[in-house]
Amino acid sequence: MPTFGIDLGTTYSCIALVDDTGRPVVVKNAIGEDSTPSVVFFETPDNVVVGREAKNSARIYPDLVVSLIKRRMGEDGVELEFHGARHTPVSISGLILRELAQAAEQIAHLPVRDVVITVPAYFGVKEREATRAAGKAAGLNVLNVVPEPVAAALHYEALDSGTDRTLLVYDLGGGTFDTTVIRISGGDIEVICTDGDHHLGGADWDDRIADFLLQQFEQEHPGSGAGQSEDFLQELATAAEELKRALSSVTVRKHNLRFGDDVTRVEVSRETLERITGDLIEKTYEITQRTVEAARERGITSFDDVLLVGGSTRMPVAAEMLRKRFGFEPKLHDPDQAVAKGAALFALIESVKGAPGSARLADVAAELGMDAGSIERLAAKRVTTVVPRAFGLRVVDEKNPHADRDGMVIDHLLQANTPLPANPPVRHYGTAFEGQHGITLEIWEQAGATESDRPEDNAHIGEGRIDGLPALRKGSPIEVTFAMDEMGTLRMHAIEGTHGKEVSVVLAIAGLTAQEVDEARSAVAKYTVGA
Repeated sequence: MPTFGIDLGTTYSCIALVDDTGRPVVVKNAIGEDSTPSVVFFETPDNVVVGREAKNSARIYPDLVVSLIKRRMGEDGVELEFHGARHTPVSISGLILRELAQAAEQIAHLPVRDVVITVPAYFGVKEREATRAAGKAAGLNVLNVVPEPVAAALHYEALDSGTDRTLLVYDLGGGTFDTTVIRISGGDIEVICTDGDHHLGGADWDDRIADFLLQQFEQEHPGSGAGQSEDFLQELATAAEELKRALSSVTVRKHNLRFGDDVTRVEVSRETLERITGDLIEKTYEITQRTVEAARERGITSFDDVLLVGGSTRMPVAAEMLRKRFGFEPKLHDPDQAVAKGAALFALIESVKGAPGSARLADVAAELGMDAGSIERLAAKRVTTVVPRAFGLRVVDEKNPHADRDGMVIDHLLQANTPLPANPPVRHYGTAFEGQHGITLEIWEQAGATESDRPEDNAHIGEGRIDGLPALRKGSPIEVTFAMDEMGTLRMHAIEGTHGKEVSVVLAIAGLTAQEVDEARSAVAKYTVGA
């Protein structure tokens, strides 16, 4: 059975596989393009359109078109309604994945079932497992989710194999940004540390350009009402993306704006673009600086290569910032396709590394038309990632100056950038008050840029409870352990020490119940999906 890698992007997505020469290649979509806009148009109650036509339809039917849904992955309570049907980020992402899979089957003439889907390195448990659930909703067997920079590093290593190197990956996509330090040694890929912001990407540059264009138009035509026109604002959004792309190769571009009988010719220079988006590139600097410092704490003081990944790194300001602020000499590494191609390699690794014996490896080699030695080397590769964020419990600590009004803080048992699998030591606590009959253990995840024990800087992602206890004395012992496996699944186990009652929690599907995953699958399956 062939395996595929899918780069499920915020603004664009693509799918790849390893061909019979052993090289990862992107499979074109139904209209012959390498990438597909991550946009969904709910055309009728029974039909949805995904991709270029959906993006074009946003001007005419803005209330029926969804974009940037990846930024909502893992959020609780997000529901959108179209033609009376409710959808979540999981089901909408499932529609995008289903279209990618269907198109790949038609173009490659191969069944698309086993896949690896990429996620931003800084995605937490809820976002990663929501991505996994979206794959299930699309009818796919998700072998794993892999951080985007890891996929890019796998592709890089495939092109430059045999050399041990330490990389800094600067990944600025359409909607997310990550920086990750990766060590390649003997063909193995090891993530050292990562940081990022999954609400920062090229779409934010587009918004700034669109705001600038609107401001210029309204200055020349005050009271025109252009800012209240959905059609005009959609036109600005399209123009902004085109201008951003153009200004990556030219220094000045002019654009005509028309609303009714009013026309304005606006000139946008690269200098203007960099001025109105200066704070955005500064955010990427701050995140990169934190990553470099985290790497230094782990003994890494230099990088053999700094890779630019993600379409938005084509903007010259990204490389310029890295040169001026860090002294790096970055290089573009197939910015639009490296992640999908690396995911295809990872998918092949996942499919064969657990294969039972040499006979199975020979079968895989024969199926792909590759030599058995190449398959065996792939199966032997190890890919080691890290905990993306800190995880902990909400506990009583009234003397802590960061405690909330209930006297609670977040005690992190699992720190960010801990290598996976992670099994930190058991943590000992005591019951909070006299006569307690039950214990609630709330699991919280770091939500801010850096680890903090303030509850407002963290997000509640799950909980477990021990009930039916006799009245306990205040301070009765509780032992809690956290663990996270290579797949990024978080587990908590707690034991009440006096009577031995225990509870286990597995955060495996982002707070979604099996029923909710089935509902998302049903929501996707009922539609005819086209590009």
